[in-house]
Amino acid sequence: MHPFLRNTLVTIAAIIAGALINGLIIQISPNIIPPPAGADLQTEQGLKAAMLMMEPKHFLFPWLAHALGTLLAAFLATRFSTFAWQGYILICGGIFFLGGAAMMRILPSPLWFTLTDLLLAYFPMAWLGYLLAKRSLKTSPIK
Repeated sequence: MHPFLRNTLVTIAAIIAGALINGLIIQISPNIIPPPAGADLQTEQGLKAAMLMMEPKHFLFPWLAHALGTLLAAFLATRFSTFAWQGYILICGGIFFLGGAAMMRILPSPLWFTLTDLLLAYFPMAWLGYLLAKRSLKTSPIK
């Protein structure tokens, strides 16, 4: 298979895997940190209304979902591509960053969370995923 095609498919698969982890963490978060009493998290209007009632603890799992989804995508894209190119982490970090920014427009959040999320959950986690994958490439015979 041509390296460009392989790397493109690996990057797409990595982004899908990261998005699945993101969604899974978001799905389980209300079971671990219950939403505020009376909050309806099933609709966009309910989420917007609930944002005013949420405490900092309610933002932990959304941040983890964004950070770990990006980390996994960058790790997989770097680990399974034909060569560890930093462009893959820019693609993964950029896709997740755009998704996070779009979500912030749809569902406004407190400024502290918006800044923490956009500045720390995407490109830094993509870079960390890249570094972890490069380290695993040095220690693993698989490639």
